[in-house]
Amino acid sequence: MTTNFEFLKKVDKNLFTIISEAEYLYRDEYFEQCMVQTRRFAENVCKNVLGSKRTTEKTFDDMLATLKDNITGEEQEKEFIDDLYFLKRNGNISAHSNQVKQDGMIALECLQRAFEAAINYCVYFANANSKILNLQYDINLLVTGEKTKVSLAEKYNAIKRNDSKPKTSSKTKKNNNKKNQEKQFYQMKTKNNSSKKSVFWYFVAFSTIITLILLILLSVFL
Repeated sequence: MTTNFEFLKKVDKNLFTIISEAEYLYRDEYFEQCMVQTRRFAENVCKNVLGSKRTTEKTFDDMLATLKDNITGEEQEKEFIDDLYFLKRNGNISAHSNQVKQDGMIALECLQRAFEAAINYCVYFANANSKILNLQYDINLLVTGEKTKVSLAEKYNAIKRNDSKPKTSSKTKKNNNKKNQEKQFYQMKTKNNSSKKSVFWYFVAFSTIITLILLILLSVFL
């Protein structure tokens, strides 16, 4: 089943397997186990980044301390370490808690933090394509296993395109309707009714002839 971490498969298959399992646990509502698995992912990422710089470190805390000492101070590095600390802390709480809290929101944040850490690991340590920096965590994919058909950026662009189209005001629409009505009325007014005119003129001619005949007869007999 597709996960949000497909980009990691080509870079490090072991890390991909670990974090994919965390998403499966979340989908089945094993939130505590999901957080423990994201902690495991973070620890393995930390080991990979340290590489040969790792010497006597035994615990995750030791490795994070060494990693923190070796960063150059870039904002991206600080965010990366902050994400690893977050995953370690919440993973430890879940692993050692006496009660099962089943906190889905914290588990979701752990997955999102792991996603950001995975992107930074791929781009800045494993020299992967920087295009993956544009990836966004898809919650619909996490829950259903299916990718969101329309991304947030696509929805925004669609709304932006609609807003940029010229809109016809209600006043303009009324004026257009009025013009159309006037045009139709004008056409009806100029319709040629030749049959009625012909009957009228025939009647006038006939009446004139009758009147002339009567006048002639009256002049003869009188």
